[in-house]
Amino acid sequence: MSDIEKNSQDINLGAPKKSMISVRVRRLIAYAVLIILTILCLIWFYILFINATRSNGDLSRGFRAYPSTKLFTNLNNLFHGTLPVARGMLNSLIIAALSAILTTYFSTMTAYAIHAYRFKGRKALFVFILAVMMVPTQVSALGFQQMCYNMGLENSYIPLILPSIAAPVVFFYMKQYMDSNLPKELLEAARMDGAGELKIFNIVVVPMMKPAIAVQAIFAFVGSWNNYFMPSLLLHKDEMKTLPILIAQLRAADWLKFDMGQVYAMVAFSIFPVIIVYLLLSRYIVGGVTAGSVKG
Repeated sequence: MSDIEKNSQDINLGAPKKSMISVRVRRLIAYAVLIILTILCLIWFYILFINATRSNGDLSRGFRAYPSTKLFTNLNNLFHGTLPVARGMLNSLIIAALSAILTTYFSTMTAYAIHAYRFKGRKALFVFILAVMMVPTQVSALGFQQMCYNMGLENSYIPLILPSIAAPVVFFYMKQYMDSNLPKELLEAARMDGAGELKIFNIVVVPMMKPAIAVQAIFAFVGSWNNYFMPSLLLHKDEMKTLPILIAQLRAADWLKFDMGQVYAMVAFSIFPVIIVYLLLSRYIVGGVTAGSVKG
């Protein structure tokens, strides 16, 4: 065997080893970056929960990385104070849950109508919905408040829940998801089997859209849960107020009643429903991604 042939064999044997090493290095770098990003995302929650266990006097002395023993004291003072915290959490839960359901269902239905049917003005309607998406909420807030006042809807949850039916951002996401994951041949097959349009939507379309619905339901729930602007304009009775309004009132208390430990405890307390909703809906997201990879 010549020297040239030996050198070529050595090169061929060494190439796979180098490629395996490079793959391992890239994997280690990816894991290191993900670990760093995870720490950066979670450290703020850690600081929040640590501060929730400390008293106002401890917080004024500076930050400490270990928890204290004042968590139950802060929660007891919070729930037995002047603000209706438990009622505020129930109010936020009702508004956020109903808004998320209405937003995802009717936005999916609107996207299905644009995706599945061919009618005159279809493209113009699609463009109009996208144009509405560009209008900030603050532009129409005062006019909307005046309309609610004239209709006697102040201190009511209706103007906070009902407008969530029209959600252009959710509609656009659902439309894009349908274009890539909802074959029209499946809809035609269901029609040939004698299924009505509403039955096709509820039995065929909605189950196939579960990953997209779960994602948008999480976003809609969190957005409504953290919404302060519109509820502060429409809700004036203490028993009707939501958690963001009560947190703002707690932070705006005079210096004699101000307790930063209670503020941190209330913020930490308000995060748990969001975490629970994410844990309940995340399995549909993972299931949809897995089903898509198996299908591919």
